[in-house]
Amino acid sequence: MSPTTRRRLLESALAGGLVGLTGCSGVSNPASGTTGAPSTGSTPTTATDEDEESGAGRPAPLPESVALERLATGLEAPVDVAFAPDADRRYVVDQPGRILVHESGTLRDEPFLDLGDAVEAGGEKGLLGLALHPGFAGNRRLFVRYSAPVREGTPSSYSHTFVLAEFTATEDGTRAPLEGERTVLEIPQPQPNHNAGSVAFGPDGYLYVGVGDGGGSDDQGEGHVEDWYDPVEGGNGQDVTGNLLGGVLRIDVDGRADGKGYAVPDDNPLVGREGFDEQYAWGLRNPWRLSFDDGDCFVADVGQDEYEEVNLLERGGNYGWNVKEGTHCFEADDCPDETPSDVRGGESLIDPIVEYPHSGDDVSGVSVIGGHVYRGAAIPGLRGRYVFGDLEADGRLFVSTRAEGDGSWSTDVVPLGGDGDDALERLLSFGRDGEGEVYALGRGEDGGGVYRLTPDG
Repeated sequence: MSPTTRRRLLESALAGGLVGLTGCSGVSNPASGTTGAPSTGSTPTTATDEDEESGAGRPAPLPESVALERLATGLEAPVDVAFAPDADRRYVVDQPGRILVHESGTLRDEPFLDLGDAVEAGGEKGLLGLALHPGFAGNRRLFVRYSAPVREGTPSSYSHTFVLAEFTATEDGTRAPLEGERTVLEIPQPQPNHNAGSVAFGPDGYLYVGVGDGGGSDDQGEGHVEDWYDPVEGGNGQDVTGNLLGGVLRIDVDGRADGKGYAVPDDNPLVGREGFDEQYAWGLRNPWRLSFDDGDCFVADVGQDEYEEVNLLERGGNYGWNVKEGTHCFEADDCPDETPSDVRGGESLIDPIVEYPHSGDDVSGVSVIGGHVYRGAAIPGLRGRYVFGDLEADGRLFVSTRAEGDGSWSTDVVPLGGDGDDALERLLSFGRDGEGEVYALGRGEDGGGVYRLTPDG
């Protein structure tokens, strides 16, 4: 598929020209002075042998299909959902710029947060991510990631400004007043695509922020810098000194240092070395969604023309873009598997745990949509497995099972039963509640909706 064809597919994926898409092991242990483990809405307890078939300790057989329980419809482009730790309440992010409250079986008329004209939406821009603070039940703090019109400090020729902002919800948890906004971080975005958008608290209490490579194709064009790899000109993914694009950031939102709205953890990999201290990993193209499971962080990174990938995040990891697309050399017949010794001492280009092509049978698609490891009780055959999908859902989800050792995970197709094909014509995101149940978000015949995965039949 050519870059032009793929771009047109993504731009037309949703009504109104909204979302066009994109995608952690080795996460540090809890550090002193952090807020502790995430709330129950973020990280359920890890499965034990009781979650698996008795006897051999093997996972239960995969279900032949799964069904979707409709929770909410009528949204424009639902791209994220967060679960209140202290109430039966869900916060649904709609890309044009609103967060809605779902409780008592319905969406509240009054939005939780309406950013209005503060958000520049369209294509891959908009309100893209939400993370509740680990202490949300007590402090009501939350963090959102959105695209804003060009702000001071962003070149006038650039597309927009990446904004990470903090809000405080009301005591009853139903509203987040606009006047309480605090800007935490701004990043100039040279082009309108490859914005990533996912934000998530890790088990160390720090906030992990996915950042795309700056847009365009090939990791080139305006806003892209020179890097060490000559066969493909330039690239923010392989550079850690020119800007904060093309990786995953890790910051302490409970601290303030150096005039910034956050502090940098002392054990970030570039602290005391050349490069931006905020960077935790790099070599990513468009990490649309990331999620944690018991210390592992899964980063789904959208490819360009041929391959999609899911990675396990490592401290200081280099995931290869734009030297590689997945495990394959990009725009070259041959390419290295590591950086030169004069580039951060030499570092391996880490292969994904999951890769699938843009053409072929079964596991194929156009843009990976990162999911979650299932830890619920409703569908035993999914327990302990990573559930994800593709923007072009085609009546199916993907389920990956951990490999022995450090190899690639096996990936299977699980069909959507019932009217799942009509409900999710375009898959946009996933969520996981405090009980470990997984939710799918996307667009179908009823517009944008939120659905809980349930047994089929």
